[in-house]
Amino acid sequence: MSGFTTLLYKEVLRFWKVGFQTVAAPVLTAMLYLLIFSHVLESRVRVYDTVSYTAFLVPGLVMMSLLQNAFANSSSSLIQSKVTGNIVFVLLPPISYREFYGAYVLAAIVRGLVVGAGVLIATAWFAPLNFEQPLWVVVFAIIGGAVLGSLGVIAGIWADKFDQLAAFQNFLIMPLTFLSGVFYSIHSLPPFWQQVSHFNPVFYMIDGFRYGFFGRSDVSPWQSLAVVACCLGLLAALTLTMLKSGYKLRN
Repeated sequence: MSGFTTLLYKEVLRFWKVGFQTVAAPVLTAMLYLLIFSHVLESRVRVYDTVSYTAFLVPGLVMMSLLQNAFANSSSSLIQSKVTGNIVFVLLPPISYREFYGAYVLAAIVRGLVVGAGVLIATAWFAPLNFEQPLWVVVFAIIGGAVLGSLGVIAGIWADKFDQLAAFQNFLIMPLTFLSGVFYSIHSLPPFWQQVSHFNPVFYMIDGFRYGFFGRSDVSPWQSLAVVACCLGLLAALTLTMLKSGYKLRN
């Protein structure tokens, strides 16, 4: 295999070998969210006229799990390699920084898709789902995973210890995902907070992904796609610049 395929295989195998922790645990967490929120709010909240709250909640939980695990895969791999010192075995072979970036981000997407599929299978029993626009589901799942995978590479490079990575996740990733409309439509918020939500890029990932199921969304899927694609382009450029310079990796 080439350097790229070998590194990709290594990264996929890394999370797959501990699948009970990296795949089964997030699926269980999403199911608990669904059981609690649907039990409390099913009879009190209806976002769309023809869509129950439980059905509305499922795609949001799928996408949230996908994004969080895509970030976790690339960031945890890099920080573990830096702390243990085995990052040198990845840096010494003749692998270009583009291949390095591609392998880590693609592995993050794979883990995100596996977890997302697991959450969808496990939660689909609770509410009937229609795939009105399945292509949008695939597009936002892949691009969203790439965005969070890139952000995970940035976090893994920047952090020098697990505490810093945990702070990055707790104070940036968690608020962005939980305040992105997973559990509610932004139209249920006061006008000020509706405007604030439009500055959250994860909102567009969730909303565009949900559009693929119901054919309805809070904003146009094309607008969501444009925002998410711009975020991916900016993060990819930043990540490639950091890798090319060897920032906190080769020094």
